[in-house]
Amino acid sequence: MARRRARARIRGHPLNLTLADTTGLAVALGCGLLIGLERERRKGRGANRAAAGIRSFAIIALLGALAQVNGNTALVVAGAAGIVVLAALAYWRSPARDPGLTTELAMVATYLIGVQCVLWPALGAACGVVLVVLLAARTQLHRFATRWLSEQELHDGLMLAALALVVLPLVPDSAPAWLAGIRLRPLVALVLLILIVQAAGHLALRLLGPSLGVAAAGFFGGFVSSSATIAAYGARARQAPTQAASAAAAAAFSTCATWLQVLVMAVALAPAVLAELLPVAGAGALAAGAAAFALLRAAQRQPRAADTTLREHGVLRLREALLIAAALSLVTLLVAAAEQHFGSAGVYGGAVLAGLAEAHAPVAAQLALEAAGRIDAQTLRTGTLLAIGANSLTRSGVALLAGGAGFAARVSAALAAGVLGGAAGLAL
Repeated sequence: MARRRARARIRGHPLNLTLADTTGLAVALGCGLLIGLERERRKGRGANRAAAGIRSFAIIALLGALAQVNGNTALVVAGAAGIVVLAALAYWRSPARDPGLTTELAMVATYLIGVQCVLWPALGAACGVVLVVLLAARTQLHRFATRWLSEQELHDGLMLAALALVVLPLVPDSAPAWLAGIRLRPLVALVLLILIVQAAGHLALRLLGPSLGVAAAGFFGGFVSSSATIAAYGARARQAPTQAASAAAAAAFSTCATWLQVLVMAVALAPAVLAELLPVAGAGALAAGAAAFALLRAAQRQPRAADTTLREHGVLRLREALLIAAALSLVTLLVAAAEQHFGSAGVYGGAVLAGLAEAHAPVAAQLALEAAGRIDAQTLRTGTLLAIGANSLTRSGVALLAGGAGFAARVSAALAAGVLGGAAGLAL
């Protein structure tokens, strides 16, 4: 308020308006006209028409703005109460064929948007546009909620939201002694990550189809966590056996992303060695990608019968997510115990030990060492290959644990192809 009043005033104006006030009034009028234009198209004609249209909403927005310009809080509250009463009367007099409250609630929201336009014009305009989009997308939103989204998918979405917004913030970010320094919140975040990858893969599958959907979901999931992606699609392979081949292809595409992420980290941490890492990481990505495409082509050749298992029983497999998080934590505990009792046998030994738990952390550490001049490019290339090779063993175990022997065989082939490609790049 003080900042607004401090601006240059329009001299001689009887209301002593500021430039910000006039801007807010103009934005409020624009929002009211925009909202009213959308409502006018749905207002109808004749005796059964709705109560408010383009003029009514423009006036409501101006009322809110004028009440705020006056600077009297009681007037703003009284105006809001008056709009609520008018909205209630409009609902009471609305035809029986339209029992919804959309227009009436939009009237109240438009008044508040008018108030906000004076306080903060940019926010008020944004709220006005969002309200218009919500009103105009009525048919699409209804179709999404009642036809496209199944009951089980809605339940899974609510569970995911509860974990992300309620459970995760409440978990203490501490490191109990019995977990050898592993913090609790990252463990819960890992479970949430696996569930998010499951949901993203299911969404891509439904939007893009069984071919492009699994490829896109698996590839982009690998940039987040290849282990989590493999775990998610392993659970899918167990749950829907008819989609096991497609799930294995998606998991294989995540292994390709692991190699490409090495190059992304090199650009961020040590751009000078990008050319040095390109033969190893590039060859690994090409080999893993070729294996993933081969699995995808094999999955496309298989007959795809209608499978409603995922829609009927959901896509979020909490038990598998907890199991994979526990397995990865166990690997981390073993690595910590080995380092405590035997120490790190140089860069290569540390890369292998750390790579068992996570592929990119030891690569990032080696990039930092190379940038500081403590290791040479050949050591960096070899250490990168060892770290991802060691992590490939862990991911093979994750594939076996999550998806069974058949799924693990396909994914392990892609992992082995990537490591062999990286080794060939290193030899060159």
